[in-house]
Amino acid sequence: MNEHRGRQTKDGIRIYDPSDFAGMHAAGKLAAQILDDIAAHVFVGQTTGAIDGLITQMVEDAGAKSATIGYKGYQHASCISINHVVCHGIPGDKKLKDGDILNIDVTVIVDGWYGDTSRMYVAGKLPRKAERLINVTHDALMRGIETVKPGNTFGDIGHAIQSFVESHRMSVVTDFCGHGLGRVFHAPPNVLHYGRPGTGSVLEPGMFFTIEPMVNLGRAETKVLSDDWTAVTRDKSLSAQFEHSIGVTETGCEIFTLSPAGKFHPTYSKD
Repeated sequence: MNEHRGRQTKDGIRIYDPSDFAGMHAAGKLAAQILDDIAAHVFVGQTTGAIDGLITQMVEDAGAKSATIGYKGYQHASCISINHVVCHGIPGDKKLKDGDILNIDVTVIVDGWYGDTSRMYVAGKLPRKAERLINVTHDALMRGIETVKPGNTFGDIGHAIQSFVESHRMSVVTDFCGHGLGRVFHAPPNVLHYGRPGTGSVLEPGMFFTIEPMVNLGRAETKVLSDDWTAVTRDKSLSAQFEHSIGVTETGCEIFTLSPAGKFHPTYSKD
C-alpha cells in the first residue's frame, strides 16, 4: 500500500501510509500520558505556571520535544485556559480557585510525529453548570468522532457536533477549528465544528487530523486579548474544550490520544 505515501487530495489533504499510524499512536500516547500525570497537580492554590513547568519536565524526561515552545514566539509547553478563556491561555502566576475549570492542551513531537490533545480539569468542587458544559463538550467530541469513516464528509463531523451542542442550548465556537497534523503541527484540512451534512471534503483512509470543539455556555462570539494569544468569550460565559488526534481507517477511525488510565473526562476518580 506504499503507493499512497505522500499523496495529497485535490484539497491539499495529505494521505498517510498505513505504516504511519504507529508513529502517531506513539506521539499521541505520550501526550495523553502527560495529561494523565498532570491531573494530580491540578488543585486549589496551584499556579498555571507551575503546571506548565511540570509538563515541560515530563516532555523532557520522555526524550520528546514540545511542539509549542518556540511556535510563533510562544514559550510554554502547554496552553492552559481557565473558565471563560476559550483557548490559548498562557500559563503564569494565576492561582487556581475552588470551582475553576480549565483546559490543558499539550502537543509533543516523538520521532518527528505530532501528538496533540487537550482535556478539561477542575480545581476543587465542580460547579453544576460547569459539569453540564463539560459533559456536553465531551459528548459532542465523541459524536463527531463517531461520524469519521471513509465516504463521510467533514461537514458531517461539524453537523454532528453542532446539532448536539445546540440541542442543549449551548453554542459552538466558530472562530477556531481542528486541523490536519502528522509530521507537521498544522496542515489542511481545517476541521470545522459546525456545518451541513454532506458538505466539505470527503474522508479517506490515511487522513490524520484533530477534532477539538470549543463550547460556550453563552454566546459563541470570542475575542483575542492584547497578548495576541488568549481567546475569551465576549459575554464572559464559561467555555470548555476537548481534543483528540485521530486517523481515518478503512472502516472508521483510530484515536491516537486515548488516555492510558481512562482519565480523559475530569469526573474520573482521583483515588
